[in-house]
Amino acid sequence: MRDQDFLESEWDYCLVLDACRFDVFNEIYDEYLDGRLEKRRSVGSSTPEWAYRNFTGQHDIAYFSGNPFINDLGIPLNELKWGASCDYEWTASDHISEVFDVWKSGWNEELGTVPPEGITEAFRNNRDAVERAERTVLHYMQPHAPYLSRGKGQKLKQIQKGIRKQEEAENGDAEADGGTLASMSDRLRTNVESVLDGSELAQKAGLWLELDPADVMKNGTQEAALGLYEENLRIVLEDVAEFVDELDGRVVVTADHGEAFGEEGVWEHHIETPIPPLIEVPWLVLD
Repeated sequence: MRDQDFLESEWDYCLVLDACRFDVFNEIYDEYLDGRLEKRRSVGSSTPEWAYRNFTGQHDIAYFSGNPFINDLGIPLNELKWGASCDYEWTASDHISEVFDVWKSGWNEELGTVPPEGITEAFRNNRDAVERAERTVLHYMQPHAPYLSRGKGQKLKQIQKGIRKQEEAENGDAEADGGTLASMSDRLRTNVESVLDGSELAQKAGLWLELDPADVMKNGTQEAALGLYEENLRIVLEDVAEFVDELDGRVVVTADHGEAFGEEGVWEHHIETPIPPLIEVPWLVLD
């Protein structure tokens, strides 16, 4: 298995499916897309790690980002007060010529995420930027949770709240630290993970917030999560399949990292956790 070689490879448009593991993609992709598929090794097991290790120089790229870690805020990853904790002194705006914060402009409050059509709509509305740039990246949030069929996403809602609070604090808003109370689910996840200190049970407790309790009781956490994960992947692939004909050039579909469902005691994805489900990603060159 070769390295992903994300920026060193030849492409005009790269469609990044967040948290897309190779094996699930391999099972269903040909129902939606035609191309030559390889398994490649990502440089990161999470988005911050993947971005920090890939974008090290100056890159002429129009980047449509559904993921809040890749943003135009200008705040280094190691100074963010929301999301994953890391030591990476990296900002997208220092390395990428133009970043579109679709995680903000295309946000769907009911779903708790950016649906696939938010990314494609942002692309269509900014074709002038695409024409200016040497290459273009469209970073879709799916199949990453929250699972769209559930419509009760919690993960990105937590990040969105953190972004607003940090922006308010930097703007001198006295209400920043005493704003709206977090939801019960937000508090539950924070408290459980704090008490259990990142254990497997704590990871599963976080994932349970995205699942149907009845489905978990009937089928178990892994099967329930994998079913919704595959459905999320199908939703984004359906949107991509309708969209790619608009792209004139070499198109690649890949992922920043994968997703774990209990393998080696790991659930979801975490920084610097190089296990196969998290670093084995698809590399599909479309016909």
